[in-house]
Amino acid sequence: MDINASAAVAVVGASAGRTGSEGFKVDVSRGERLGRVSSEWFSRPDDERFLSLPELYGAVRARADRAEARTVESRAIRVEARRDDGERLALIVPGQERPVAPTHWSFGQLCGLVAAPAGYLRELPAPLAGINLQHGLLNHRTELVKTLETNDGRVELRAVTGPDYGRYLNSQAVSPAFN
Repeated sequence: MDINASAAVAVVGASAGRTGSEGFKVDVSRGERLGRVSSEWFSRPDDERFLSLPELYGAVRARADRAEARTVESRAIRVEARRDDGERLALIVPGQERPVAPTHWSFGQLCGLVAAPAGYLRELPAPLAGINLQHGLLNHRTELVKTLETNDGRVELRAVTGPDYGRYLNSQAVSPAFN
């Protein structure tokens, strides 16, 4: 290899994107613009759109303050589904006064813990999915599960994990102090 050629590559590599002492320059002609990012932001509900990190932190901190984690026996969880509402499935969790509505994520986690195919159960009417999920909960080998529930007028099941799972809340990830 020619020594001058390798020296030129090193200089170009070290100075690529720099404009002298001002720092890095962004070349807007390279890459691509993804309009999908802004359209997804605009399509979110108001409580999921944030213009700043402090605003996001406030929202996720408030949700964390309304959250409760508990460890319960899987056999004690009751699945509630009615024939007159084929889309609605709720859980009766020990220690919770009202039915708990699983999120898409927590439903998938619960199905995974009891070895039930979440994608398939999501396509079934709620009463039929409930029967299958209840069977899995009654025959769950580990016996204990940890739930994370939030209450903002509607009790929502945000996560279902094994009993030893350590929780890292969204508010910790965006905390100004970076806990």
